[in-house]
Amino acid sequence: MSTRGFRVGTNVWRLRSAIPRLLLELGLLLGLQAAPCAAFYLPGLAPVNFCEADRETASCKSSIAIFVNRLDSVESVLSYEYNIFDFCQDSEKKSPSENLGQVLFGERITSSPYKFSFNKTETCIKVCVKSYDTANEDQEKKLAFLKKGIRLNYQHHWIIDNMPVIWCRDMEDGQKYCTPGFPIGCFITESGISKDACIINSEFNKNNTFYLFNHVDITLTYHRESETNGGIARLVTARLDPKSYKHSDENHLTCDGPPMEIPGEYTDKLNVTYTYSVKFEENKNVKWASRWDYILESMSQTNIQWFSIMNSLVIVLFLSGMVAMVILRTLHRDIIRYNQMSSSEEAQDDFGWKLVHGDVFRPPRCPMLLSVFLGQGTQVLIMTFITLFLACLGFLSASKRGALMTCAVVLWVLLGTPAGYVSAKMYKTFKGVNWKTNFLLTALLCPGIVVIDLFTMNIILWVEGSSSAISFGTLISILAMWFGISVPLTFFGAYFGSKKKFGSPVHINQIPRHIPRRTFFTKPLFGVVIGGVLPFGCIFIQLFFILNSIWSHQIYFMFGFLFLVFIILLITCSEATVLLCYFHLCAEDYHWWWRAFLTSSFTAVYFFMYAVYYFFTKLQITGITSTILYFGYTMIMVLIFFLFTGTIGFFSCFWFVTKIYSVLKVD
Repeated sequence: MSTRGFRVGTNVWRLRSAIPRLLLELGLLLGLQAAPCAAFYLPGLAPVNFCEADRETASCKSSIAIFVNRLDSVESVLSYEYNIFDFCQDSEKKSPSENLGQVLFGERITSSPYKFSFNKTETCIKVCVKSYDTANEDQEKKLAFLKKGIRLNYQHHWIIDNMPVIWCRDMEDGQKYCTPGFPIGCFITESGISKDACIINSEFNKNNTFYLFNHVDITLTYHRESETNGGIARLVTARLDPKSYKHSDENHLTCDGPPMEIPGEYTDKLNVTYTYSVKFEENKNVKWASRWDYILESMSQTNIQWFSIMNSLVIVLFLSGMVAMVILRTLHRDIIRYNQMSSSEEAQDDFGWKLVHGDVFRPPRCPMLLSVFLGQGTQVLIMTFITLFLACLGFLSASKRGALMTCAVVLWVLLGTPAGYVSAKMYKTFKGVNWKTNFLLTALLCPGIVVIDLFTMNIILWVEGSSSAISFGTLISILAMWFGISVPLTFFGAYFGSKKKFGSPVHINQIPRHIPRRTFFTKPLFGVVIGGVLPFGCIFIQLFFILNSIWSHQIYFMFGFLFLVFIILLITCSEATVLLCYFHLCAEDYHWWWRAFLTSSFTAVYFFMYAVYYFFTKLQITGITSTILYFGYTMIMVLIFFLFTGTIGFFSCFWFVTKIYSVLKVD
């Protein structure tokens, strides 16, 4: 019996830690807590108070409603709205307002017909009945789409009181694995292979048969705040267990018996009755302020090998410190010896980086393109830093859906000024004169590539009818933000940046110096390829969790650790680039501008290679459409990573070169 499909999204589970609980607590004490953003709620987030129906007042309510989000699958990038499938619909459809981040991520939250009263246990309540007749073309299409969703393992995502409803099941090794979603059903192939959730029930055993989960057992846990305050309660956990029952008599429901089967070649009439059961449990230990803890503790990421990650971080920091110490010590000795030379003849006998002082600040090839990349890289770098910092503080926690993407987009739009300023000033330093062209390329080139990519992906999503497709009105709003806010701010920064340039501590010779013959190890390609290894080595573990969050629909919550890894990435990119730059200058190769940018930005190439590896080894995505969408969105992430890592390396090297040549006594 194959369980490969059932284990999709549990790749992180295989990385579960074997270390004692003490190490996890040590990591928390050191500030590497998994969810600093979810351990508390910030002021202004008011809890919802619940009470029994006979005690309902203006300050507490008794009715509880379930909201439903889009359905997605680990086998397809396409997501669909709940209403696209032929499930029970709410007669009074209510959709809460969605922010920009939710729209861009394709979230479509709407009300559902699942409604019940607080602290009132109900068993086997009918929600609706769906009938299918293969003689009816419309009903046949609905049933075919439902079976397609089951075959591709599409998952429900329900929300109660702004909390995702999770489904927990036991794994083969005796551990429990929980996910913020549950499948529509499962499928037994013609050869008898149980796919996905079919392995959880021995009654799912007929070949070429679909089993529909048409019943849910919901368990809600609440915390009673105070009996003196009217006995108000607040929900702290929400769990469910999907079941499959073939209700033979919809007027006498028992929620027992054989499962709801849909044969693969069904040619008769079919009735599906959807039901639910709900029960309430009181928990006196978990309070509302920490109610997200149960979701985070049940997610497999909490079993991360803290000791291994902390060890790798210590190694990276140690290597970075050694690199910095060696460079500073060697440079200090070289500078003292060079400045103590009494004649120009002695200086001519010297060799290394000191001899290229008259050429080291010679403008590079393609100065326009390099300055544009640096401007855009600065914009992305500042945006990433602020976004991760706010997420680390808890302002962009998982309870605020879409807040992370909204914050990133708004920051990018507002940071057009530093992008234009850095690009124009760098272009001026390169002795460029067409600052207006530089401004236009800074404002339009890289954002234009992203927009064209997104528009192409959006056309595919439109054709497929996916909920991830951005509406025409949203596209117009994004373009308005780009041209109405970002472009003018970029012009504002470029205007002032074009008035100044970065100073050069040495003069540039009129005749370029001859570069000696380079060995294989001092050639640009070797240095660029090697330069991205160490930065990628310090992020690839986090990269796995990020990709798992995006494509396997896991909740990502380790923003505290991610922010620390981001800082380590900055340090590693800087020092790796400075080290390789120093080696090339010692080889009397003064073409360092582009090399400094590409050395650290080559990390993005390793990023892409890892994304390809992740696609073929960790995902079950099938179909040409989903494959195109995966790599289309991946290229956007690679471009963003390319820009800000390259910018880090360039300005680190620029500061280093300026610093060492400013202390030389050059006649």
